[in-house]
Parts: sequence; structure tokens; C-alpha cells
Amino acid sequence: MQSPITLDALRALDAIDRKGSFSAAAKSLFKVPSALTYTIKKLEDDLSVVLFDRSKQKAQLTSAGKLILEQGREILIATDKLESAVKQLDSGWERNITISRDTIIPLAPLLESIFEFNKLEHDTNITISEESLGGGWDAMHSNRTDIAIGVSDHLPKGEYQIKEIGRVDFLFAVSQSHPLALIERPIEASDLLLYPSLIVSDSSLLLPTRDTGLFKSKQQIRFKTMQAKIEAQTMGLGVGFLPRHLIKQQLNEGILIEKKCTVPRVNPPLFIAWHKDNDGKACEWLTNELIKKTWLL
Repeated sequence: MQSPITLDALRALDAIDRKGSFSAAAKSLFKVPSALTYTIKKLEDDLSVVLFDRSKQKAQLTSAGKLILEQGREILIATDKLESAVKQLDSGWERNITISRDTIIPLAPLLESIFEFNKLEHDTNITISEESLGGGWDAMHSNRTDIAIGVSDHLPKGEYQIKEIGRVDFLFAVSQSHPLALIERPIEASDLLLYPSLIVSDSSLLLPTRDTGLFKSKQQIRFKTMQAKIEAQTMGLGVGFLPRHLIKQQLNEGILIEKKCTVPRVNPPLFIAWHKDNDGKACEWLTNELIKKTWLL
């Protein structure tokens, strides 16, 4: 008897969960929303379970839906790996490769590398994902990515190749309109208690999450990307430490003002990491290209 849980159904569930809506998921899968709705409804009917709670404005996975998605993602990863392995066996070049980029890493050098890669005219599909803090290692650990750019401390041993790409220069910056911009002395920890602090959340799914650069504040406001934090901090929504290489323009234009701060902040080294057992030609070419790039200037 054929299982009602097909790869198409699992991909539909995964897309809806990641994109947050049926319409956005359908677009990402190059399908019309009605086709996606039919796929999910048929799966529910075949299994006699409800996969989404539709009583609210945004459809949310039920317990059954979460169970199928959690284990189904492992099937999707294994299927993609198998497909890539077959393709690689024939040509040496992977059919699919995923590169995760920590949001503290600028996008331009990665795009330049992919531009050069495409001149080789191979059929490798490239997916670029975004991670934050421990999310890069989590993506490596769960085989969600082949190459991770911008992973930092807590380096696993034995499983991965790593190459240091530089050390982040974090500075304390405030918007030109923020009250702390008027203080001429170094900012003290007591000053920070009066204002919200802006934080980038860890994107890990399986490994323990972690926080860096935290300090006591009136309120914590969390973002998924460093770019969102920078935009909010530029507006004066809150304060925090920012990487110098991503805010040079704002500093030069006076939109953000660098302030001395007595609260310590570690400036960690960042690395590119990839699986030791990945002998695909695309991974080899891209890692050799990526480690040559300048990332943090």
C-alpha cells in the first residue's frame, strides 16, 4: 500500500512552516496556492488527522503536523543528499549545495564567488541560507548546509574543516537622535538600564542557543538578522554593540555615533567551515574561493 506521506506533501509542509503562509509557500515552490491547499487537504483526509489549526488568522501546525514535519525534514534532507550523491557519482559535481551565511557576514563577497562559479557552467543548484550566532554550527550539525560562513567559537572537533576569515570589531553605537548621543563621557552600565537593548537571536534549531553581547537594560528587543538590528538601532529604537564593518556608511554620515562604553564586549574570530567528508567538486571549488575573500573590512 502506497503511503499518503509523499515527498511533495513533505515539501509543502516544510515550505508553509518556513514561509509562514500558504500563498508564500506556494510561490517558493512555483505552484499556485490552490494546488498547495489541495496537497495538504488530501494528506489530512488520507491520514484522518488535522495538520493545521485554521481557527486563527495564521494557520498553525497541530501536534500531528509538527510530528510529521519534524521527521519529514529528515526524509527531505536524506532524499536531497541521495539525489546529490547520484549526480556527483556521475560527474563529480554536486546537483545541490547549500551555503549558510551568518547575518554578521556581508553578502557581496559571497555573490561575487557564486558569479565566478557560474562561469564554470555546471548544473549545481545553490541555496543561500541565513543564520545567526550558533545557527551556522547547527546547520552543519543537522546537515542543512554544506558550507557555513561566519561561525564563531565553540568549534566542534574532528568533523569539519575550518578556516579563520577575520575577527569582528564590535563597537557601541547609538543613533544621532538617541539621548545617549549627548553624553560626552564613556557610557556606563547604569546608563543602559534606561533604554531597550537590541539583540540578534540565535537561529539554532537543534543545538543549544546562545547569546552574546548581553547587558542589563530596560527591555530586550530581538531580531532574526544583524541587518534588522542595525536598521532599528539607526532609528533610535534601542542601543547595543554593532560590527564596524557593517555600519561604516552610517558612521561616516553621522547617522550612528560611536561611543566609548565601559561594558566589555568580546571581539571573536569568525570562520568558514565545511564537512571533512564532502569531496564534491563544487564544495571544493567554492570553499577555495570563499577563503580568499575579504569579509570583515
